[in-house]
Amino acid sequence: MSLTNNKYVLGWIEEMKALVKPDQVIWIDGSNQQLEQLRAEACSTGEMEKLNEEKLPGCYLHRTAPTDVARVEGRTFICTRKKEDAGPTNNWMDPKEAYETLGKLYDGAMKGRTMYIIPYTMAHSGSPFAKVGIELTDSIYVVLNMCIMTRVGPKAMEQLGDSPDFVKGLHAKKDLSEKDKYICQFPEDNTIWSINSGYGGNVLLGKKCFALRIASFQAKNEGWMAEHMLILGIENPQGETKYITAAFPSACGKTNLAMLIPPEIYAKAGYKVWCVGDDIAWLRIGPDGRLWAVNPEYGFFGVAPGTNAKSNPNALASCSRGTIFTNVVHNLDDNTVWWEGLDKNPPRNAINWKGEKWDYTDGSKGAHPNSRFTAPAKNCPCISPEFDNPQGVPISAIIFGGRRAKTAPLVYESRDWAHGVFVGSAMASETTAAASGAVGVVRRDPMAMLPFCGYNMGDYFAHWLEMGEKLGDKAPRIYNVNWFRTDEEGHFLWPGFGDNMRVLMWILGRCEGKFDAVESPIGNLPKVDDIDLTGLDMTKEDLANLLTVDKKLWAEDAAGIREFYAKLGDRLPKKLMEELEILENNVK
Repeated sequence: MSLTNNKYVLGWIEEMKALVKPDQVIWIDGSNQQLEQLRAEACSTGEMEKLNEEKLPGCYLHRTAPTDVARVEGRTFICTRKKEDAGPTNNWMDPKEAYETLGKLYDGAMKGRTMYIIPYTMAHSGSPFAKVGIELTDSIYVVLNMCIMTRVGPKAMEQLGDSPDFVKGLHAKKDLSEKDKYICQFPEDNTIWSINSGYGGNVLLGKKCFALRIASFQAKNEGWMAEHMLILGIENPQGETKYITAAFPSACGKTNLAMLIPPEIYAKAGYKVWCVGDDIAWLRIGPDGRLWAVNPEYGFFGVAPGTNAKSNPNALASCSRGTIFTNVVHNLDDNTVWWEGLDKNPPRNAINWKGEKWDYTDGSKGAHPNSRFTAPAKNCPCISPEFDNPQGVPISAIIFGGRRAKTAPLVYESRDWAHGVFVGSAMASETTAAASGAVGVVRRDPMAMLPFCGYNMGDYFAHWLEMGEKLGDKAPRIYNVNWFRTDEEGHFLWPGFGDNMRVLMWILGRCEGKFDAVESPIGNLPKVDDIDLTGLDMTKEDLANLLTVDKKLWAEDAAGIREFYAKLGDRLPKKLMEELEILENNVK
């Protein structure tokens, strides 16, 4: 049964069927009846295991192959006709070569298997933001995850109508060969081809592949933005809500901020924090000339280790039902799951993420460090009442952040939009023990988009600058935060977590004209009295220390920015070079 008469869709599906040669083809309508059948089938083959229905209703466990546990940047390619359009920060492959190389791998890849056709929308159907994708896959795991992460079913085909404007995704597990693993994006063709992986980020093609790599290219051409950003709302006691988007590299507390729990001082006063999205924001200029954002996703694909009742109770509640857990510990005593950092009681009778009997006393990790939960966003206790608003929410401020031990102050404000784009382009984090390699190495990750921008990063910066020109005086203000400043012994100076709201309140106060700021060589800093420290074990001197700007460290950082900019050559907008020169002069 086909869900469409669209000749472009049907023609493409026939072409792909002829290539991969599946035994049978099933359209996914997203109905619970169909999904229940697929869950039962996945459990019968051992692809998934059903968990304790009383403790974790509707939850399942899945394990990927031990060699297939994360996004593989080295096997991810942007396939544009001209190499310079992919830019120096992406792996490039000529589209002709990519189609030929992968075509041979796909030939007959689904023999003896079923091809599932998943029609889905990113953002809400009927929304000005909506985009349609179709993913063809031979993995039930992919089908079930996509039905949590995106809006799947006939409405997607209604949204498309008879248009050819849809993103064509083809995924085959094949034999999970390492050397033949490819995740190829063809931005000029609205196409994604993924083969020889079964891991989420490489195979849930609506996620990073479409919502960022393909969408960022669409956004540049169509005059909007696809960004690696959370969206949160802060509601004041009078019931007014202001919205913020924020971009952070991994391991910088993005999900915790997206689902922030207000500290007592604000909760008692009647403030509430709402999560609109934890990972991706699509932004466009609304009819009122302001910037509006929508979360194009329908679920959370969160990292499990470290998620617990203290660090992120809302994330923990989100994965308490209707969730797929990947590569975590299976607690055999009560058929539930566990991971490092969940609590201090590792199960005694357990299977680790590789499917082996696990004894926590031997010092080995039970869950993979990148183990995941795929949970419906609607489960989140603080999900925004505007989550399903097809128009999105208006954005007051944009925040960039990273993990810097000494350089960046707790918070500073850019002088204007162009300076804000410079601040985002220079975003960096210092490596922690969690990342492989040396600790404390500065890694540039502009706008947290380095692995996800579907075209030349210099052109991407130029697009940001153009958006600012279009927004004019209605542009959101841009800020940089750093929750990770440390003392000489390496202890964090700022409490972080819910207390980050104190900084957000200063940011929103600035947007509303409530606070003055102090000019510094890098941008505008808060006055010490304007960040509320009530209830914190912290003095004004401590805060003043967190807001210092060390010119010597910033001169070193400016040299690092210049080195990064050099990679982009003549595609780097001149305006950003001017901003860099201003910084260099300011910190001499």
